[in-house]
Formats: sequence, structure tokens, C-alpha cells
Amino acid sequence: MSLLPLFLSRLIAFIFVAIGAIPTWANAQNSITNLVTTEQVRAELMAYAPDGADPGKTVWVGLQLTHQPHWHTYWKNSGDSGQPTQLTWKLPPGVIAGDLAWPTPRKLPTGSLVTYGFGDTVLLPVPLTITPEFKPSLLTPELEVKLQASWLVCKEECVPQDGEFVLRLPVKSSTALQGNVFQAAFAAQPQALKGSSSITLEGSQLKVSVNGLPTALHGKTLEFFPETPEVIEPGAPWSQAWNGATWTASVPMAIHRSASPTELPMVITSEVDGQLSGFATTAQISGSWPATPAPGEPAPASDGPSTFTVSSAAASGALPTSFWLALAGALLGGMILNLMPCVFPVLAIKVVSFTRHADDRRGHRVSGLAYSAGVVLSFLALGALMLALRSAGQQLGWGFQLQSPVVVAALAVLFTVIGLNLAGLFEIGQFVPSGLATLEAKNPSVNAFLSGILAVVIASPCTAPFMGASLGLALSLPALQALAIFATLGVGMALPYLAASWSPALARLLPRPGAWMDSFRRAMAFPMFATVVWLVWVLGQQTGIDGASALLALLVGVAMVIWAFTLRGKSRLPIAAICIAAFASMTWATGKNIVTFSEPAGGVASSARWQAWAPGKVDELVAAGSPVFVDFTAAWCVTCQYNKRTALADSGVLADFDAKKTILLRADWTRRDPAITAALAQLGRNGVPVYVFYQAGKAPVVLSEILSVSEVRAAIAGL
Repeated sequence: MSLLPLFLSRLIAFIFVAIGAIPTWANAQNSITNLVTTEQVRAELMAYAPDGADPGKTVWVGLQLTHQPHWHTYWKNSGDSGQPTQLTWKLPPGVIAGDLAWPTPRKLPTGSLVTYGFGDTVLLPVPLTITPEFKPSLLTPELEVKLQASWLVCKEECVPQDGEFVLRLPVKSSTALQGNVFQAAFAAQPQALKGSSSITLEGSQLKVSVNGLPTALHGKTLEFFPETPEVIEPGAPWSQAWNGATWTASVPMAIHRSASPTELPMVITSEVDGQLSGFATTAQISGSWPATPAPGEPAPASDGPSTFTVSSAAASGALPTSFWLALAGALLGGMILNLMPCVFPVLAIKVVSFTRHADDRRGHRVSGLAYSAGVVLSFLALGALMLALRSAGQQLGWGFQLQSPVVVAALAVLFTVIGLNLAGLFEIGQFVPSGLATLEAKNPSVNAFLSGILAVVIASPCTAPFMGASLGLALSLPALQALAIFATLGVGMALPYLAASWSPALARLLPRPGAWMDSFRRAMAFPMFATVVWLVWVLGQQTGIDGASALLALLVGVAMVIWAFTLRGKSRLPIAAICIAAFASMTWATGKNIVTFSEPAGGVASSARWQAWAPGKVDELVAAGSPVFVDFTAAWCVTCQYNKRTALADSGVLADFDAKKTILLRADWTRRDPAITAALAQLGRNGVPVYVFYQAGKAPVVLSEILSVSEVRAAIAGL
């Protein structure tokens, strides 16, 4: 067992690389076409190139979304809730994508909320400019257009969806089969107004004035759509009037405004006999925006100009108090992380290691330092990777690596091998050269260092008490301060081991080496196998029964190959070759099932009383007057599963929920979900578990990571 970290160091490195891999093997296995169909939407990538795709030409491409009845997607400003459709293009060198030419939106009222978007069928066109740098292949003169699209489709519930599309357009000949569709989309775009527009800020109102609208619209009721989100209250009452040829409106500004622009692009629309017309203009804003309150606070009573005061700490360059509190929380949370169920398998390895060094005080200290270095550096590496991926546009949070089936499967293989080694099936010395076999004896600190890396890999999905707020703050800080918080987490996790290795009093408490160690080592195989059971269950939540079954078969194959190499005599190599060939064939045949996400089972909740969380659903329920409790959870979060089966299953807690008519929502983060990541970020968190009460007129109430029945009942009583 002692050489196991050396043998598995390459696998651990692979795990860290696989964490950030955006395209997975599953994506590579799926055929990419120009059509994606779901239960709610038919999405098709179309092209319009009547003059071909030679340099100097403009090619139009667009994603057409055909919605099922009563379903809709969103405009560039989604209104009170929702998310705009996102289009990310991958184009050959010399081809440049322009801005999305948004069609004219409609208002989509949902209770007291108002959103902006599209139903029925809509085309989202984008122009591609073909520059002289575009050099098509001489053998296949085509323009290959790839699109990664994501959209949020909603009715009463919302479903985040995405798709990958590809089109190959001939360069020399025309592509105009969908020409009528594009011409209709061009006609549906807002027309630019030639008249002037202005907005004056008066108190909490935007006084809008628009000139140049067509004479046929004079005197008619119009709709108003600002392109900048979170500037007005879309669902609030507003007034409009005509002053000759000038259209005016008084629109309430958003209480929690996200921007204070000096100009506001907007679209004015009119619908006559079912025919929607839109007119685009940009209004210059005069006046001073009022100060915006913090979330959960009432709007300021003063209508005076906004002010900005630099705190003495910021002015002097000193770090804010919140940063030092976050460091303290990270240190304490890192220490508590050692008590979380995730870390128990690694604790078993450390107990064996510490006992082995019980009579070697210097070796004990070196092992403690090396283990601590592995833990701290791994936290820094994982934090830096998460910050880098988030800055690249990925919506990720703490524990994000276990949202990848590749990482879950790799960890299952790793812990199976560790378990078989602890159980005595094989020794590393059987598989490595004798020179390498003596390396560990000369460098025992390498084992300890790699054990620290392994501890972080398996412990990172857990969020211990005090960690949540610290990690949430880290993502809003500059990179160096954020990394300081991640490093402090590592120091906290390593501190108990470092203290035990350097304190003579604690060292004397350790049992002495003896024959019992062999029995203890073999017994420690069972926590490893239990961890494998948990990982297989997590994978089953992600990829379904086929994925879990394929992983179990893969683990049997791993055990078979290891067994083959433990044989002796002439039959060893032939049997090993047969086992390796069988293992490779099985992996090729079923491996795609391990890394391919299964279709979600239509808003699954764990019981009849729980509903599936969706973007905008909390706002709708709170606006209707219902208190809401949200459980942000994941299958790979052991703490989440513990709370689900204890405090959240308590009969008294459930009775209190019923008495207060509380709506229970469960946000499942087992798979990567940017909408849930964004919702966590709004709460100042970036990991699970998170438990939140929402109520109209009050700020969200976030409970602790490890729930108690008394805490939940007290929070319910306060509703």
C-alpha cells in the first residue's frame, strides 16, 4: 500500500485536468447536426447565403426556435425573470460573427411578473462577415459554421436547455432554401426611428419622450421595452400619453437597479390586428440616478442625486473587515472539513501512516509537513482552476469536479484500486521495477504529499460550516485575495495533522506498531469500497442505470486485470493479455454510457411534497404570497444527503411546513447547471448544501450547512 500514491499520481493528475474539460467524451460521441429537438422546443440552425460565401460577402445564419404551445424563450432583456438565449460561434479564421439581430419582443405576463420574449416560432439571425483571410479547403470548399447555444424555455416551470449545431455551406454556390424565413425575420426586427428620444429622471420615475413614430400610431397604446436589464420594474403599473406627435410615458425605475446608464436603447411596439411592429431608438438620459439599496433593504426615501462615499479602509488601501472574517471562517471550516464523511477514507490512510511513524519522530514531522503542503497546494490549484474557468465564462462552484461523470468514474477506479491494495490482493512492488520499489523508502514524504492531494480531491465536494460564506466572498474578490482564502482552507484542513506530527504529547497517544496493523489495514479496505458504492450511486444520478452498470463492469474489469498480474508462472502473461484485451473491449463497448448524461426525469423531486426548482419560480411563488423553502443539493454532496434524511425528513419539521403553507423546492446541482450556479451566487454562496427561506418583503434567510431540527423549526416559526 505504501507505494500506491506514487503508482496513482498520474491518475490524480488526470483527474485535475479532466475537471476543466468543457467538451467531454460524451459530447464527442454524440453526432452534431443542425437540429436539436426537446419536449418543449425544436431548435434548428439555418443559413441564408444567396450569393455564396466568398470573401467580401455576408452570410446570414440563425437559430430558429419553434416552441410547443404555451412555452416561450426570452429576449435580450428578459424582464422580471428568465435568461436570454445565448449563441456562441466557432468559425474558421477570417470569418467574423456580428451581433444578434433580435426580433421585436412581446410581453409575457405571469401573475404579477412580466417577462419579455417569444412564443410560437422565432428566428435569431446573426450576420457573418467573410474576410479575405478566409481560406477554404481546395478539396472541400465549404464554410463550416459551429454553434453552441443555450436557452431557457418556460411555461409554468422553466427548463434550461442547450445544443450543439453545425452547418457546412458551399462557398461558390448559393444557399437560399430558407430565404423566406430570413426575410420574415428581417421584417420582424424593430425599425430604426429617425426622431429624437429622451428620458428625464424624476424621483423614482423615468419620464420617457419619443418623437418620430409613424402617424398611424398616433393616439394608440404602445408597449415599452428597455434593452438594458434591471433598470425598470417590468411588472409595475406605468402610464403613457400622446402630446401631439410626441409619445410620453412615466415608468417606475427598478428599486434594486443593476446599472445607471447615461443612455438607454429601447424598443417601442404596437400591435394592430395581430400584426406586431417595433421601433428602435436610443434615449439620452438627463438627471441623477438615486442611490440603490442593498438587497432586502427598502428603497431610500430621498430623491436626491446618488452619492458614493469611499470608506477609510478602501481609501487607505487596507483590506476590509469582511476579508479577515472570511479568512477566519475558511480556517475554521477547513478544520471542520476533517470531520465530514467525504474525508473518512483518506483519514484511514493517514491513521496507518501516522502509526507507522510512531517511533520515528523526525519522519513523523516530515510526513506532516509534506501532507500539509499537498493539501494547501491542491486547494490553491483547485481554487485557481475554478477562478480561471469562471473568468472564461463557465458557471462553476465548489465541488464542480464531481459534476463531471469522467471525474466520478476516475475516482471510483482509484478507490477500487486502493481498496484492493488494502485488502491484500496485491502489492505495488509486484508491478514496478525494484528501483522504483525502493523510492518510497528513500522519499516517504512523497507518499504524504500525494495523500494530501488525494484528500483534497475527495473532500472538496463537502462544504463544512463557515466555509460557505468564505467561498462565496472569494469569488467576488481580486484573484490574490481569493487565493488567500483557498490557501487558508487548506491550512485549516491540514492543521490537525500538522499539530499531531509536531506535538510530542499527541505523538505519545498514538498506538505502537504491531501485528494489529495488518488487520487494521485490511479493515480499512471496506471504507474504500463504501466510497466506491457512493460514487457509483452518484454516477447513476448523472448517467442513469446504464452508466452505473457500465461503471460496475469497468470496476470488475480493473479487478480482473490486477488479479491477472498477481499470478505466478508461465501462465501469468497470457492470462494478463487476455484480461487486458477483454477489459479494453468492454470499455470500448460500454464506456460511452459512463460519460453520457441521461435525460432528466422531467423535474424530479424526491417526494410528492417537493417540487423541482427552476429559474424564476421562486419569484412567481413569492409574488403570489407563498413562503418558499429551497434546498440546493447534489447527489455527490454527502452532507446534503444526511440533512435530507434527518432534519428535512423530521415529522415535526414537515408539519410546520404544512402549517405555514410553505412551498418546498429542490434545486439539484448534481449536473452542472449555470442557472443554479447563478442563484447560489446571488446568495453569496458557490457550493452546496444551501438552505434558504424566501418570503415577500423580506431578505432571504440562509440556514447553516448542517441542519438541526430546532434550527429549521425556528426559521419556519419566523415566517
